[in-house]
Amino acid sequence: MKILFIDTCHPFLLKTLNDDGHFCIEGYNFSYEEILNLVPKINGIVIRSRIQLDKKILECAGNLLFIARAGAGMESIDVDFAKSRNIVCLNSPEGNRDAVGEHATGMLLSLMNNLNRADRQVRNGVWIRDENRGHELQGKTVGLIGFGNMGSSFAAKLRGFDCEILAYDKYKKRFGNDLIKVSSLQEIFEAADVLSIHVPLTEDTEYFIDNDFINKFSKKFYFINTSRGMCVRTDDLVKNMKSGKIIGACLDVIEYEDLSFEKFSGSNSFINNPSWQYLISSDNVILSPHIAGWTYESHEKIARVLVGKIRELVGSVSTKY
Repeated sequence: MKILFIDTCHPFLLKTLNDDGHFCIEGYNFSYEEILNLVPKINGIVIRSRIQLDKKILECAGNLLFIARAGAGMESIDVDFAKSRNIVCLNSPEGNRDAVGEHATGMLLSLMNNLNRADRQVRNGVWIRDENRGHELQGKTVGLIGFGNMGSSFAAKLRGFDCEILAYDKYKKRFGNDLIKVSSLQEIFEAADVLSIHVPLTEDTEYFIDNDFINKFSKKFYFINTSRGMCVRTDDLVKNMKSGKIIGACLDVIEYEDLSFEKFSGSNSFINNPSWQYLISSDNVILSPHIAGWTYESHEKIARVLVGKIRELVGSVSTKY
């Protein structure tokens, strides 16, 4: 098959597909128009986030068997239209779920124990103990919204901290055990000391964390977002941090990101936005550049997961080629 790589991936993926006898085209710098012209001849596409695979492109993809997303989120692909054209959409959350779980845990512990601020102070010769006194995770209630690969991985990392874990998933019902309680949103609103979201970006989840949602919580709480920036209305997040409703925030993803995760949106047009200025100046915020699932290990794991899924798919339809 002819397989177009729109984004760079771990070398294992390209090498293995070539070794399997496929013809891989490295189109890392191809423009939207170049992809549009080439796609009628393509049988498979490997993508991360650089280009939007929209209806216009997919309508031209008469020979396309699959789209393989190196990662979890599928918002850069018109999945519904692809399915209507019998194009199989693959992703690889199994490859970076452990990375996301560890990253979320690290951010939360750093925030609750003031580690970033304390580190800066000590490096500058400032020795402040009482104001950097932290809070223990033990005994806290952590609410998870979304219990797929990422949410379940984070829950697994929390097990050793003796905290109560409440999990809500709109599409799952029976996934609890002795350590994780399947919960309603209302139960999370009433009990959570920490909220972490693990949901894809869809019409239902765009800006679903807003002022009304936040103020349904009975207690002040810490907030973690390692899913997608557009799931949170930043102005409302900041408003509730200023009021004290949200104690602190761990944000690996930002509303202002571009479709491609390599940069921020609008050529940094948000830089003077008051909400952004608050986030970057607050000691109660920990930020990272969409790297929760982007470890050295996950980079290779994602490639290996996709190889397995592509091989399985190609084997099932091999009579076509």
